[in-house]
Amino acid sequence: MSVIQVFGLTPLKGEISIQGSKNAVLPMMAAAVLHRGITVLTNVPVIRDVACMLDILEFLGARCCHKGDCLVIDARNITQTSIPERYVTAMRSSIVVLSALLGRMGEGCSCYPGGCLIGARPIDLHLMVLKSLGAEISETEGHIRAACGKGLTGTEIHLPYPSVGATEQAILGSVLARDVTIIHGAAREPEISQLCRFLNNMGAVICGMGTDHLMIQGVEELHDSSFRVEGDRIVAGTYAAAVAAATGSVILREVCPTELEVPLEMLKQAGVSVRIEKCCKQIRIEMKQRPGCLNIKTGPYPQFPTDLQSPFMAFLASGEGTSTIEERVFEGRFATVRSLIRMGASIRTEERKAVIEGHYPLKGAEVSASDLRGGAALAVAALAAQGETLIRDCHHIERGYEDICRDMAVLGADIRWLERE
Repeated sequence: MSVIQVFGLTPLKGEISIQGSKNAVLPMMAAAVLHRGITVLTNVPVIRDVACMLDILEFLGARCCHKGDCLVIDARNITQTSIPERYVTAMRSSIVVLSALLGRMGEGCSCYPGGCLIGARPIDLHLMVLKSLGAEISETEGHIRAACGKGLTGTEIHLPYPSVGATEQAILGSVLARDVTIIHGAAREPEISQLCRFLNNMGAVICGMGTDHLMIQGVEELHDSSFRVEGDRIVAGTYAAAVAAATGSVILREVCPTELEVPLEMLKQAGVSVRIEKCCKQIRIEMKQRPGCLNIKTGPYPQFPTDLQSPFMAFLASGEGTSTIEERVFEGRFATVRSLIRMGASIRTEERKAVIEGHYPLKGAEVSASDLRGGAALAVAALAAQGETLIRDCHHIERGYEDICRDMAVLGADIRWLERE
């Protein structure tokens, strides 16, 4: 059992470097399967999801060494093509390993992926992408088997929704495919652009980064490479929300401000002072009063990220006025509301919309993290709560945050691990 203890109402002050991006590094690790050689990644976060992907790569036959923030992957001796169910059900992003196995080995097998319980997350677009590239798909007893005896072939792929996972699946499947692949309606998230730059650094040929139209010229092989993972914009956004809840003055280093344009604008609307220094990838967040109300609608990038919906709800619950949040990506992402209400928040939900009546302070309570971002949101809310808050099931938080207690404590928060798995 992982338990975090927080005593709130202490302003935050100081500066902190943001860890490497979880959502960028995981598909890069999967992409390393495509290369019959060595891939080096730096600024890799020490989180549970990275550990899970490492387990998958090592089961397939890769040799991996993760020391500090440096990860070395030697994929020369990959022999396995089936991903064990225990890993796949623990982490949804593992599904993209399937296209890498197809490109490298001509076949792959996986069960349906797991991860956070935040609503229906079908993989029909993933399977459509693989079929478009020439893979034969069979599904039996919850397992997906894919094969392409003569290799994958480039084609035009039209995504009806800019799914990040399906876009990554299409990219990885196209890198070693014959001819050219064009992806229409591709996701534009910064992590997609990072993946493309990482692959180009390995010898891939990908154009259109940052747009919803990607073109991939298939190549015969990749080469050894080294790449630095950029800072995690969701972690940075979470800590910015923490300052809005607790008040104070904090500098967030090693994060690209342009990737957080909409959340930062929302913080300004709520009364937070935001100062950006693009030259050194640094953001100063200052808050001296209670946050004002906001009307937020989540959506694919460059709209407001669904991963920051819960942390923003947490600080709005301790703010002033009436705020609304419309969740347009995952219908099950209001699971944290029940715990926030236990902490004295006034929130009502109707289908995909939440109405938050802000008041301060919240009150300490014993709550449970239901998912990764929701768990982090409870830590944010606890900073604006009077008394003790105990957050249980914090293993969810550890999937994406290296050490949320360490980071917030550096900034002056009264927070600690009571138990840690």
